[in-house]
Amino acid sequence: MAATGVLPFVRGVDFSRNDFNVIKFPHNVEDMTSLRWLRLARTQITEVPKEVEKLKKLDLSHNKLKEVPPDLENAKSVLVLNLAHNEIEMLPNQLFINLLDLFFVDLSDNVLETLPPQLRRLTSLQTLILNNNPLIHAQLRQLPALTSLQTLHMKNTQRTLANFPTGLDALTNLQDIDLSYNDLPRVPEALYKLSSLRRLNLCNNQISELSLMIDVWTKLETLNLSRNQLIAMPTSLHKLVSLRKLYVNSNQLDFDGIPPNVGKLHDLEIFSAADNNLEMIPEGLCRCGKLKKLILNKNRLITLPDILHLLPELETLDVRENPDLVMPPKPAELRKAAEYYNIDFSLNNQLRLAGAAPQPAAGEQSTPHKDPIARKLRLRRRRDGQESEKVLKGMREVAKEKAAHENSKDEVEREPVKPKRWDEHLTRPQLDYREIFDEAVGQIPGLTSWEIENFLPNIVEEALVGKFYEADCYIVLKTFIDETNSLDWQIWYWIGEKATLDKKACAAIHAVNLRNLLGANCRTIRVEMNDEDDDFFDLFENGIAYIEGGRTASGFFTVEDTEYETKLYKATGTQSVHMERCPADVSSLDYRHVFLLDTGLKLFVWVGKTSKGVTKTKTRLISEKINKNERKNKAEIFVLPQGQETAEFWRLVGGPPPSLVVKESEQSGFGLIEPRLYRVELGKGYLNLPQVEIPKAKLVQRLLDTKCVYILDCNSDVFVWIGKKSTRLIRAAALKLSQELYSMMERPKYASVSRCLEGGEQQIFKTKFVGWDDVLPVDYTRTAESVIRRGADLKVIMERDKMKTDLSALFMPRQPGMSADEAETLASEWNEDLDGMESFVLEGKKFVRLPEEELGVFYSDDSYVFLCRYWVPVDLPEGEEEDEEDPPEDEYKCIVYFWQGRTASNMGWLTFTFSLQKKFAALFQDKLEVVRQHQQQENLKFLSHFKRKFVIRTGKRPMKTPNTETVKPSTEFFQLRANGSPIATRCVQIAPASASLLNSCFCYILMVPFDSEDMHGIVYVWVGMKADHDEAKLAEQIAYMMYKDEYTIQMINEGEEPENFFWVGIGGQRPYDHDSEFMKYCRLFRCSNEKGYFTVSEKCADFCQDDLADDDVMILDNGEQVFLWVGKKTSDVEIKLAFKSAQVYIQHIRIKQPERPRKLLLAMKYKEHKRFTKCFHGWGKYKEVLK
Repeated sequence: MAATGVLPFVRGVDFSRNDFNVIKFPHNVEDMTSLRWLRLARTQITEVPKEVEKLKKLDLSHNKLKEVPPDLENAKSVLVLNLAHNEIEMLPNQLFINLLDLFFVDLSDNVLETLPPQLRRLTSLQTLILNNNPLIHAQLRQLPALTSLQTLHMKNTQRTLANFPTGLDALTNLQDIDLSYNDLPRVPEALYKLSSLRRLNLCNNQISELSLMIDVWTKLETLNLSRNQLIAMPTSLHKLVSLRKLYVNSNQLDFDGIPPNVGKLHDLEIFSAADNNLEMIPEGLCRCGKLKKLILNKNRLITLPDILHLLPELETLDVRENPDLVMPPKPAELRKAAEYYNIDFSLNNQLRLAGAAPQPAAGEQSTPHKDPIARKLRLRRRRDGQESEKVLKGMREVAKEKAAHENSKDEVEREPVKPKRWDEHLTRPQLDYREIFDEAVGQIPGLTSWEIENFLPNIVEEALVGKFYEADCYIVLKTFIDETNSLDWQIWYWIGEKATLDKKACAAIHAVNLRNLLGANCRTIRVEMNDEDDDFFDLFENGIAYIEGGRTASGFFTVEDTEYETKLYKATGTQSVHMERCPADVSSLDYRHVFLLDTGLKLFVWVGKTSKGVTKTKTRLISEKINKNERKNKAEIFVLPQGQETAEFWRLVGGPPPSLVVKESEQSGFGLIEPRLYRVELGKGYLNLPQVEIPKAKLVQRLLDTKCVYILDCNSDVFVWIGKKSTRLIRAAALKLSQELYSMMERPKYASVSRCLEGGEQQIFKTKFVGWDDVLPVDYTRTAESVIRRGADLKVIMERDKMKTDLSALFMPRQPGMSADEAETLASEWNEDLDGMESFVLEGKKFVRLPEEELGVFYSDDSYVFLCRYWVPVDLPEGEEEDEEDPPEDEYKCIVYFWQGRTASNMGWLTFTFSLQKKFAALFQDKLEVVRQHQQQENLKFLSHFKRKFVIRTGKRPMKTPNTETVKPSTEFFQLRANGSPIATRCVQIAPASASLLNSCFCYILMVPFDSEDMHGIVYVWVGMKADHDEAKLAEQIAYMMYKDEYTIQMINEGEEPENFFWVGIGGQRPYDHDSEFMKYCRLFRCSNEKGYFTVSEKCADFCQDDLADDDVMILDNGEQVFLWVGKKTSDVEIKLAFKSAQVYIQHIRIKQPERPRKLLLAMKYKEHKRFTKCFHGWGKYKEVLK
C-alpha cells in the first residue's frame, strides 16, 4: 500500500509478539521522525533498530537476549529501559556512562551476578527493579548514590544481612521496597530509618520478630510479612497510621500475637492472617471502620467478635477450614429478608400485601423511654413562662394558616372549572438523547453545527462550519446569554437541494430532539438551500459557501452490484470455532479440517473425512449468520462432504487435486498466529499505537471501548474496529495507520484490510473473539401465544409484572373451635329437616341396602350411598298469614351422599353413576343433588346424622353368606377424637396397635380376641386421665354398638390397666403422650402454584392424612414445631418458595405468640416423625394410585 503520510506523526508503537526472527524488522520505522517510545517485547529481536538514538522509552523484554545490544549505548535520550525476562549475564560499563538520564530501569529475570559500578552515575533514577537475579556476591554499594531512587525491588536476589547494601538509609526518597524471597532472619536496621516508605514486601524470609522501631513508618500503606516465622506483632503496630493493607499469612501468630490496639489503624482495608494459630481475633480489629477484606482461613478459630457484623464496608470474610468455628449471631436489625425468585419475602412486605398492619420487631417497645431529668428541665422552663409563650405563638400561627387555607379553598371552589387545552393532555416522552448528542452541548455560547450521516447527527469541525454540501443536511445551534443572564438557544436545520429523503427527515427529527434535550422554548426553523433568510446569514461571520456533491453517506441502501473477493477459511476448534484465512487454492484443503469458501453470493462448507462433526455444525452456523447479517439472505449455502464436491467448487479453488485425493496440507503444520490488538491514541499533533493486554491470549468483547478505535492484526486479516462514540479524526487516523501497519509486516498475498463498525461487525471478525455470539437467550417453556400476549423481552416482563404471591392465609388467625352448645344446636336443626335416610353398600357389582345394625360403621375398602330427604319450608310473602285449615305444602329436596373409603377403588363410583344415580334422577328429577365424599373429608351436615357415632374400620366389610369361612379375629384398636367441632367426632381404627399411640386426653377402644368358641374376646374402653367425660360415655356406647353378645366390654381408666390382656393385646407398655396442647394450635397450610402464581391456603381444622397432596408442599404447625412437608412430585420452585413462606410464618408467630417459639423442621413423605403424625387422626399407610 502507498504511504499515507501519517507515520511522521507517530510518537510510539508497540511491536510486541511479532516474531522478527522470521520476518524483517519494518523499515517504515525510519519514517517515524517523531518516534519517542518503542516496545519490542517477545519479538526474538537480536539487534536494536537505528532509530533507538531518538527514543525516550525502549522495551526489549522477553527476547532471550544473551547480552545487551551494542547499539543500545548510543540511545542517550532513553529515559525508560526495560530489559526484563532475558538471559543477560553482564551489563557493559559503557551502558550507564552514556545513558545518564534514565529514571526507570527494569533488569529483572536475568542471570546477572553483579552490577557495573557506573550505576552510581544515574542520579535521576527513580525506579530500579532487580528481581530474580543471582546477585549473591554483589554488595550493591552503588545504591546509596542513587539519591532520587523511589522504588527498589530486590526480590529473590539472595539477600542476607551480610550482603545487604549499607547506607541504604541515606535514600530518603525511597517509597517502595521489595525484599521478598530472600534469607533475611530479621529486618535490616537501615529500613527502620526510612520514614518515607509506603510499600514494604518482606514475605518468604526467615524473620521471627519485628522491632518496636516500626513506629517510624508513619506513611506506610502496604506491609507484607507473609510466610515468615513471626510469633507476635509489635505493640507499636498502631502507630502505622497510614496502613491500608497488612498481610501476615503463614506465620505462627496466635491471639496474643496480635496487639489489641490494632483497632487504631483507622485506614486499614485488608487484614490477611491465613494459616496461623489464631483461636480468636482481638475485638479491636473489628473497630477498623474501613476494613473491606478479612482473611482468616486455615486457623483454629472458635468464634469471632459479635461486632464483626457491624463493619460497614466489609466485602470479603474468609473463614474456611476452621472446623470448630461458631459464627456469632447477626443482630436483629441486620436480618433482612432478601428478594427470592423476584419476590420480597420480608414479613412487613407480606403483611402489607395481605392488608395487615406491619408488626414491630420482637422486643421493641411502643412507648418511648422517659427521661426524668429532661422532664424536670421542661417544668422549670415552663415556670419561667418561655415555653407557654412559644406554645401560644405557635397556636396563633396555626390558626391563621388554617383560616387562610379555608379562604383560598373557597376561592378555588368559586372559580369555574376550565377544560384543559389539547396540548396540555400531551406528555413529553422520556427519551434519552445522550446517545445522539454530547452531554455538554449548548452549555457554552457560540455556534455549533451537525451533519446528518447514516440517520445520526455528527458534529462538524469549526473550520467547516458555514460550508454546506448540496447533497447533505445540517443542524445549526446558536447558544447565547439572554437579558436575564441565562442561556438561551436558537435552532435551524438546513436542507440541501440534492439531499436524500432520509437526511431531510433526520435533520428535522434531530433538531426537535436537540430542542427537547436542551429544554429550549424556541421553534426549530427550516432553511432550504438558496432560500436562507437574513437571520441565518448573520450567524456566519464569513458568510456561507455551497460545495458540490455530498460529504456524508446516506442511511439508505444503494442498489449497486457488490464485487466479492473469493476467500477461503479453515475452521478449527470445537467449543469456539476459529476461522483462519488461507490461500483460495486446492492445496490448502486438508481432510482433517472443515473449510469455508466465501464467494459472495455462494458459500461452500467443505467437510473433510476425519473432521469433527461439531466443527462442521458450527461452521455451517457461521455461514448462516454471514448470509443473514452481511448478504441479506441472498446467498446460497452448500455443504460439500469430501468426495461429493461440485465442478463449480473445484473451479473456484483452482481445479481438483491429482487423482481427486485430498491429502494433508503443508500449511496445516503452522500454528495459529497470536492476534495483536492495537488501540489508536490521538494526542495534540501525534499518534500512539500501544497494544491492549489480552488476558490468557484470548480476545474478549469487553476489551473494545465504544469511544476508541482498534486495529486487530491477525496476519492474514487486518480489521479496523470503529467505536460508535469515537471522533472523526481518530477514525481517519486509524484507517491510515491500518494501511501502514499492513504494509510494514511481511504478509501473505491474500491478506486484506477490513473496516468494522460497532454493531455491524463481520462474522469472521466475531470468530476471533471468545464468547461473541449473536444468539439470543430463549425461554423454551414459553408458547407462541404467551409471547404475543406478554412480549418477548423477559426483563420487561419481570419489571412490568412482578411474580404474584398470596401469603395472606399465613397471617389470618386460627379458626376457633365450635363449642358443644353451638354444635348441638346446629346438629339438631339439620336432623329436624331430615325426613328420612336410606343407606346402601356396594356388594360385588351392585348396591344393596345396608342393615340397620351396621348404620354408622364404615369400612375403608367399601363404598356407601345415603339417600337423604330434607323438608324445605315454604316462605310466605310479606303481609300474608298462614291458613290453619289449608296450610301450604312444604317442599322437599333429596341429597345423595356417596362415601368412598380411603383404600376403595373408583369402581364403586362408576357403578353408582350408571345404576343408582340414574334411578334417583328419574324419581326426583331437579330436586336431586349428588355429593361425593371421601373418608375423613365428610361435611358436617352428613356427620350430624350419625350423632357422633361415626366408626371407620380398616379392610373390607364381611359378607354374611352360608359358605363364608370363619376368619380368626385379630386385635382391633380405635381412637375416638373430635377435630374442630364435636360434630366431626370419629372413631377410627388404627393399625397396627401400639401403646405409643395412646394419649391421656382421649378415649380408646381395644378389642383383644380369644380362641374360645363361647367368648370371642374382651373389649376395653380406655379412658385417659384428661379425657372428656362425655367422650368417655360416647366411647362406651360405640363399643356396645360394634361388639354384641359374644364380647365382654370393660371400662378402664388410665393407670388401672390389667396386665394380662390389655398390655399384651396392645403390644406391651411403651411411653406415650400425656397432653394434647397441639390440638389448640394445629394448622395445616397448602403451598401451590396451580393458579398460575404462588399461593398459600389453609385447610379446615378437620383435616386428615389424605389432605397431604403429593404434588404440593404443606406447612404444619403443631404449636411447638413448624414442619415443611414435601411430596414426591413437588417442583423445586414450590419447595424453595414454601421454605421462604414458612420462615415468614415463623417470624409472624414469634411476634404474635412470643411465649411459644417454633422451630422449622423438614418432613419428607414416608419419613414423617411422630410429632408430625400425631396431628392427624387415624394416621396410616398412604393411599397409592395404581399405575
